[in-house]
Amino acid sequence: MYKNELDRHIQNSTTSNSFVFFGESSFLIDSYIKKVTTIDDATILSFYYDEYDFNSAKAHLSQASLFGGDNVLIIKSEKKIPKKELDIFIDLCEKNNNNIFVYAYYGSDHKTYTKAFAKKNTMSVRFFNPNHNESLGIIIQLAKEKNVDIDRYAISHLLNIHNGDIALSSNEIDKFKVYDRTITTKDIENLVYGLAEVNIDELIKKILTKKDFKSDLLNILEHGEDEIRIITAITAYVTQLYMFNIYIRVNGAANALEILGYPAPKFVVDEKAALCLKFKPNRYYKLHNLLLSSELNMKSSNIDKSAILLSTLIRVQQLL
Repeated sequence: MYKNELDRHIQNSTTSNSFVFFGESSFLIDSYIKKVTTIDDATILSFYYDEYDFNSAKAHLSQASLFGGDNVLIIKSEKKIPKKELDIFIDLCEKNNNNIFVYAYYGSDHKTYTKAFAKKNTMSVRFFNPNHNESLGIIIQLAKEKNVDIDRYAISHLLNIHNGDIALSSNEIDKFKVYDRTITTKDIENLVYGLAEVNIDELIKKILTKKDFKSDLLNILEHGEDEIRIITAITAYVTQLYMFNIYIRVNGAANALEILGYPAPKFVVDEKAALCLKFKPNRYYKLHNLLLSSELNMKSSNIDKSAILLSTLIRVQQLL
């Protein structure tokens, strides 16, 4: 099952009382745990990662609720819980409608749970990372719930600053609650700072202008930045440059609203418009192939990610 199907069940009040959540988006997993377990007068027992104890969990679902409501069991783990134990919790829910069980698996072995509970009434749901439009819709809805007045252009810019990270973007919405006015793209520029965004932008500019970038890269890594996030940030930046390149070739001048989906500051538009024309379309193709291959290599290999990253960035400059 996927998110859309679960949404229909929630809307129609036809959900099961046991759930297995997994997939690429930890943010969505956490969000839907709250949706299916926010119940008045429930007795909730939660295990986080290494806290899990089978006997305590089983006892919680086997006894009557202290307050006469539902017994809710939540298990969050990056390690796989033995299926026979999960089956016991699911069976206890099938025998008692006042039980609710959610197992949230944050590991990467997603295939394990795709069809593992097909013979049970449990809802096994895989959550993919939302695309830009889906993320936009989620943040718009969150802003409404938090009574934050912010337009879709500002939200789009917010997501771009955080490289599409919906968790970081949603945290910013909470911060905006103190402002009794409309939040604009200018406010986003002044109030929001992406995770190492300024440093990464400077790093990318040095790479693409064939300047020495090694000290910047070392500084960013020493401050705890993730190698994969750096490579995806570079890919996103190159993609934007390619979009600028195509638009300018067709229309003669850049229009940030039509290219990016939000009205970016003039200095940003001018900078990207100038840089994008330095590379021909075939060069963008080669850059994307290199960056995407390196990202895949990082995600599927146990070798040193920093070494892969450095090697990739050197090869990027060789392509320019």
